[in-house]
Amino acid sequence: MLAVIAKLNVAEGKEADFEKHMLGLAEQVRANEPGNDMYTLCRDEDGNYIVLELYRDEAALAAHGASEHFKAAGAGFKGLMAGAPEITRLQVVG
Repeated sequence: MLAVIAKLNVAEGKEADFEKHMLGLAEQVRANEPGNDMYTLCRDEDGNYIVLELYRDEAALAAHGASEHFKAAGAGFKGLMAGAPEITRLQVVG
């Protein structure tokens, strides 16, 4: 099993639009990716956004990146982001 932590750098003042778009993507991931066990948007106490992701295997993670809904969502994030995401990949131990 693989875990991904994606820290997303959202542009100031764009939080509401970002949340709406990101929550729509999360809904699509959960509905259409059987190899994904978690895709959840979180916000820390400082207002930073993080997506917690859990995939059954490498193939499921690859399918996520290749999915039409993931590719299509990219355009909707234009103007909402203040920089590239910071991605951490983890191997689930237990």
